[in-house]
Amino acid sequence: MFDPKLKEALGRVQKPGRYTGGEPGSVYKDKEKVDVRFAFCFPDTYEVGMSFLGEKILYELLNSHENWWCERAFMPWLDMKAEMERLGLPLYTMESKDPLTAFDAVGFTLQYELSYTNILAMLDLAGIPFYSKDRDESWPLIVAGGPCACNAEPIADFFDVVQLGEGENQLPGICAEIEKAKKEGGVSKKELLLRIAKIPGVYIPAFYDVEYYEDGRVKAINPNEPGIPARITKAIIKDLNEFAPPTNFVVPMVGAIQDRASIEVLRGCVRGCRFCQAGFLYRPMRQRDAGLLNRAAQELCANTGYEELSLSSLSTSDHGQLEELLDDLNEWAPKEHVSLSLPSLRVDNFSQSLIEKTTKVRKSGLTFAAEAGTQRLRNVINKNVTWDEIEKTCTIAFNAGYTSVKLYFMMGLPTETMEDIEGIAETAQKVVDLYYSLPKRGKGKGVQVTISCACFVPKPHTPFEFVPMDTEEMLRAKQKHLLESVRSRKIKVNYHDSTTSFLEGVFAKGDRRLAPVIVEAYKRGCYFDGWEECFKYDTWLQTFADLGIDPAFYCQRPIGLDEVTPWSHMDYGVTHEYLVREYQKALAAQITQPCNRACHGCGANHLLGGPCFDYSKNLV
Repeated sequence: MFDPKLKEALGRVQKPGRYTGGEPGSVYKDKEKVDVRFAFCFPDTYEVGMSFLGEKILYELLNSHENWWCERAFMPWLDMKAEMERLGLPLYTMESKDPLTAFDAVGFTLQYELSYTNILAMLDLAGIPFYSKDRDESWPLIVAGGPCACNAEPIADFFDVVQLGEGENQLPGICAEIEKAKKEGGVSKKELLLRIAKIPGVYIPAFYDVEYYEDGRVKAINPNEPGIPARITKAIIKDLNEFAPPTNFVVPMVGAIQDRASIEVLRGCVRGCRFCQAGFLYRPMRQRDAGLLNRAAQELCANTGYEELSLSSLSTSDHGQLEELLDDLNEWAPKEHVSLSLPSLRVDNFSQSLIEKTTKVRKSGLTFAAEAGTQRLRNVINKNVTWDEIEKTCTIAFNAGYTSVKLYFMMGLPTETMEDIEGIAETAQKVVDLYYSLPKRGKGKGVQVTISCACFVPKPHTPFEFVPMDTEEMLRAKQKHLLESVRSRKIKVNYHDSTTSFLEGVFAKGDRRLAPVIVEAYKRGCYFDGWEECFKYDTWLQTFADLGIDPAFYCQRPIGLDEVTPWSHMDYGVTHEYLVREYQKALAAQITQPCNRACHGCGANHLLGGPCFDYSKNLV
């Protein structure tokens, strides 16, 4: 039965189904009979969080332990947040409706830098102090994991524990240490953290001190406790077959953004694109056996009733047994009216066979990542895709009856020129022209080519971590030029907001001095920063200014090849020397010209359109 306050709040909000729980597949246990209670928090709305495969994996894994109970919590939308504050209703989990303070550990997944203020909002709604130093043994441990953990320094002071790498081994290890400490009784928080620190890939921010130079760069990062490693090496699962995919999802009451069955077929990627952080974080590539995947997929669809199955990974078409897997799936999927989708197809290994095996029930959209508009720039970023391959792929798709294709690009890539931007429009136009040149195209049907263009954000642990991000003015000029370069109504252009990308870049390469900025921005009303209607860019800029922090320092200056970075103590299995070599290979294809900036001319050759590299003067 709902708390009267909760019942009142649900009667006043737009989508109460986001907050009621009780969905098929939910796990319920007797809280008096479990030893460890873990709250898995997704710092965005229910619809976004319920689309996240990682939560489903860990939810099933933790709940497979009879004496542990993993429950879910999400960031309430604006109307529910206001009602909870008005009624004094603390943030609770979907299953038991207990407040987060009733749990032994509260875990957040770090999927996106612009969710950081939502983490504070959720802690605030729960009545939990933001900073780890302000929480003693009476508070739950606050845990984090996910891709942004690779540089969690801007929010490191908020967390007791950060997991680097893959959590399937780490999180059960953390819960086991919590259970052991509870049964012993009287174990201090510090002692518990020292024990947890021995788990491979676990980072305890409080056990590291950071020193800075006067110019703001990091001088050194050193452990401050005996036995704590100078560098933390990410955790990795060597054999994915040892961890079968989850087979019983919680089926959302309110439609998730990606409301379908999903099976992770492989992890990692062999492509080596220099811009792709995920490709470096999840190395090496490992795949699950086709037989295991087929059995798990059939069981998952039977348990959930889903009629769409997504084969998920960074590069699904690189799975060595993909054709065999599709044949196995097609033995039962059409009979059960289950359609198959491959959301991460590659231009260079798309085939007629893949089309035929994934459209037996219904067609889903086709999206191909060309990333850059010219071959020169694709070579710079190590995206080994040619126009011939794009042409071949689109020909197969059009001949199979498709009349729309989405092409994904980035702008702001290292060495990029306006000619490269024009190349995006030219590539789309060539696809349009290709469609009308094919005799087998659908008669009486037009073609629609959508350009989706993101602003490139240089990320840690990639060869491009050293390069500065384009300024807002540069990105807007490129967006304008792209629009002017498109001359066909058959081509639609979508592009990302450069202001949100700038803030993403700041937090991606930031350090611990950003924590007070995030707290102050939240207090000034910044949360749901990833939502256009909620993003308060001017408030962020004013907060940076009031606290004396220059955000451009973090993402719009080049990083020295020998510079200590905020993430230098985090080892993701790719050496610094390798990143430098890949960076230098990329620059071998750069176009340079003498600096001719109006403010001053340093006379040096540097990236065309890029910042001035003269350190004796202010960076421009």
